[in-house]
Amino acid sequence: MMTVLSWALLVILLLSSAILILMVLLHKGKGGGLSSMFGGGMSSVASGSTVAEKNLTRITIAVGIIWFACIIAFGLIMRAMV
Repeated sequence: MMTVLSWALLVILLLSSAILILMVLLHKGKGGGLSSMFGGGMSSVASGSTVAEKNLTRITIAVGIIWFACIIAFGLIMRAMV
């Protein structure tokens, strides 16, 4: 039987997973991967990192940390319930 805390962690985990997927997909391709195969590598190489890209990276890292913490906490709670 799942507690309120485990349900809350599960909801946060699902939301952070979806947000993390979207954040990763929003990043600009660096070339050499699938993004360049589909035309993403055509952008100018001389363009530097903008403030928006830096903020997107910071948000992605923050959401990744939240996702990782939820995975660990959910695993510990499920282990304690068994």
